[in-house]
Amino acid sequence: MERLYAEIRRKAGDFELDISIRSDCGRIGILGASGSGKSMTLRSIAGIEENVTGHIEAGGRVLLDSDSGICLKPQKRSVGYMFQNYALFPTMTVIRNVMAGMKGSKEENREKAMDMLRRFRMDAYADRLPGELSGGQQQRVALARIMVTEPELILLDEPFSALDGYLRDRMQFEMLEMLESYPGQTVMVSHSRDELYRFSEELYVLDQGRILTSGETKSVFREPGNVAAAKLTGCKNFSAIKVHGSSIEAADWGITLELKRDIPEWANHIGYRAHYFEPVWGERQKNCIRFDLARMDDLPFEKNYYIKPELDEEGSGGFLCWFVQGDEQKLLDEKGLPDYLKLTEDAVIFLE
Repeated sequence: MERLYAEIRRKAGDFELDISIRSDCGRIGILGASGSGKSMTLRSIAGIEENVTGHIEAGGRVLLDSDSGICLKPQKRSVGYMFQNYALFPTMTVIRNVMAGMKGSKEENREKAMDMLRRFRMDAYADRLPGELSGGQQQRVALARIMVTEPELILLDEPFSALDGYLRDRMQFEMLEMLESYPGQTVMVSHSRDELYRFSEELYVLDQGRILTSGETKSVFREPGNVAAAKLTGCKNFSAIKVHGSSIEAADWGITLELKRDIPEWANHIGYRAHYFEPVWGERQKNCIRFDLARMDDLPFEKNYYIKPELDEEGSGGFLCWFVQGDEQKLLDEKGLPDYLKLTEDAVIFLE
C-alpha cells in the first residue's frame, strides 16, 4: 500500500491539473517548469487549494475523497508545508514562530520548541526576529516549525529558490541530513533537476498539468522516455530518427548510427546529453559527427561547444551541444580541437 496516494484534478481557467501520484518512498520529487502545476499539486495535498476533486491519502488516512464528500481542513491533515519564502511571521521571535500552531501548555510548547531549535542548531537565535536571520537560518526555522508538530507528510515548495548558489548547495546537504531521522514522507517540488536528483528517491516529471513520466530518480534521468521529459531532465541534443535494421538515421544531425542495442519500436527520436561526447582526432570512426564549430562559450568551470550538424541545408537542424570540463578540457588544450565527436552507444537515449 502506498503511503502517499493522490489522484488530483483541478481546473483553473485554461489550466487543468490532472495527475496521479502513488509512492511508498521517503523522499519524492516533482520536477517541472514554471506554470506546470507543481505548487498547485502541493497546495491540493495540503488542503489550501480550492475546488480540488479526486482522492488523496497520506499514511493510510483519507484527506480528500470528492465522491464521498470527504475534505479535511488543512489543520486536520497532519501535513507540514514549507512555502518558497518560508512564511515566517516577521514580528514574532524565532521561538514564537516555532510555537505557532502548537497545542498544549505554553511551558510544554516552549520546551518542545527549544528542543527542536537545538536539533536544528538555532537555539541561540530563539529571541531574534526573522529579519535578523540569513536565508539559510530562516529556512531552518521554517523546517523546525514544521517538524515540531510531527506531521505525517512534509511538502517543500522550491525550498532553495531564494538562496544563492553557495548557500543553496550547503542547505541541500543540511536538509537531507535533517530529514534522515524523519519517519514520514517528504515531497519536494522544484524546477531544478540537480536539486531533485540529489534529494529524491522517486521522481515525477510534470508538464502542463500532466505527469510525463515517473519512477526511480536515476532511472528517469537515464531513460526519460519522451522528448519533453528529457528536456526537463537536462538533455540538450535531440533528433528525429528513421530506423533501418540496426542503423538509425538521425535526420536532424545528418548522420547514421550503427547500434548493437535493440531499438524500441515506439522510439521516433533519440537524445544525447551534452557531456557524453568523446573527442576523436584523425580518421572518422563509427558513430561520429564532424566537428564543425559554430560557437564556443567560455564559462568559469566549463566550455560549451556548439557544433553544426552534417546537413546539406545550412542550419536546418540547429546545433549540437558539447559541454567540456576538467581533464577533458586539459586534453583539448594540449591536442587542439578534435576532428570528430563520437556518440557512445550506451549514452544514446531512445525517446518518443
